[in-house]
This record gives sequence, C-alpha cells and structure tokens, in this order.
Amino acid sequence: MAFLSMETDPEYIALQTEMVRLQRWIIENKKRLLIIFEGRDTAGKGGAIMRFVRYINPRYYRVVALTKPSSVELGQWYFQRYIKELPNPGEIVLFDRSWYNRAVVEPVMGFCDESQHQLFLKQVVMLEDMLTEDDLTLIKFWFSIDASEQKKRLDERRINPLKQWKLSTVDAKAQEKWQEFTTHKDRMFSRTGTPQNPWVIIKGNNKHEARLEAMRYVLNKLPYDRKGETGMRLTPDGKIVTIMGQG
Repeated sequence: MAFLSMETDPEYIALQTEMVRLQRWIIENKKRLLIIFEGRDTAGKGGAIMRFVRYINPRYYRVVALTKPSSVELGQWYFQRYIKELPNPGEIVLFDRSWYNRAVVEPVMGFCDESQHQLFLKQVVMLEDMLTEDDLTLIKFWFSIDASEQKKRLDERRINPLKQWKLSTVDAKAQEKWQEFTTHKDRMFSRTGTPQNPWVIIKGNNKHEARLEAMRYVLNKLPYDRKGETGMRLTPDGKIVTIMGQG
C-alpha cells in the first residue's frame, strides 16, 4: 500500500495516536526503548520504520542505519559502534539492521569467519540480557517474506529510479543464497531468541498488515498512559505475528 494511502486510513491514524501517547510516556518517565528491525533484503524494514515515526516528536527518537565499519571500527569490539547509538533516557531508537548483521548477512556473504560468528552468538545474548536488566526495553523484529515476494520486490527495485539507491551486493546474492540465509536465520532464532528477549516474527508479504501489526506489538507491550483510548485493537494478530524464544 502506498505511503499516502495510509495517511487517510483510520486504523493507521488511531495507532499513530497511540504511538504519540507512548512516546510522551517514554519522555516523561525517562524510559529507553530500542526496536531492532531485521529481515531479508526487501522485507520492508525501512518502510515499517517510516510508518512508526510518522507523527512522533523527532527530537526524541533516532533511526540508526550504520554503514559498513571503518578500518578503525574493524579493530574494535564488534558491538562497540552500536553501543554508542543506544537510547538515552526519554528516547526511542530504531535500528534499521543491527548487530545481527553478524548472525546472518556477514557469515553468508563471507564478511566474517566462523569463529567471529560463533563469538557473536555467544556474546549477544549476554549483552541483551544486561541491557534489559538495566531497564532498557528491547524489541527485536524479523520481517519475513517468501522467495517469490522477494524476487518481485528486487525486480521493482532494479527498475524504479526512486528505489535503486537501495541496491547492494547483498541484493544481488539474495535469491541465489536463499537457503544459506534461511539456515543462518534459523540458527539465529534458536541461539538468540530468549524468554527475556524473544524474536518477534512478522509475516511481511502484505506490507500494510505487517506495519500495522508491528506497531500493535510495541503498543501492546508497554504500559503507557491513556493506552487504548482510541478503541483500536492493540493485541497483535497471531496469524501474522509469531514469538520465537519464549521457552
């Protein structure tokens, strides 16, 4: 569904009203919210982020989409460049891809070796536990699409001049290495989805539904003031949203 069409969608507007109230609660109570958006190429991560932040106060949120590490960063602890991007009190931070590059993209594309990959899988659980024990709220989304839907979106990306900037070397290999990505994705879910910090899997073939259900999940999770006064359903649809790692 096109961006402008959502502007007049009563369901979307109601959820955005709830998002504004959620942000106000985060600011006033100095809470910290980190939302990770992961998924295959073209899964809809960036589009979902755009809808999340459409009406909230830009002074109190940040979208973080890091480029490939510099020569200096390559010599640092892997998580170091992400740590400095964590939310401050009263702030929402949205990661458009995250440290989970090392769980899927990097090993599949040969950007890290197996020992680095295994060390990441060990350390990330400890890191996330420390963050949530320190009262940071962490939500990890994986937007899931099937191979035919990805092919359709990749084809559109190649011919649409407004989307060609998104093309990358990873895009070129996305279909060819589909099964390798699947193997590493499943390993990531099993090793890093925990009761404290589970993975939230969003079926993403329908972009509109995926965006709304992701918003519902966040809104349903947090106890902000005036929650639900719009009368809009906040409980995610179990046919679209699946939790991995609850034990």
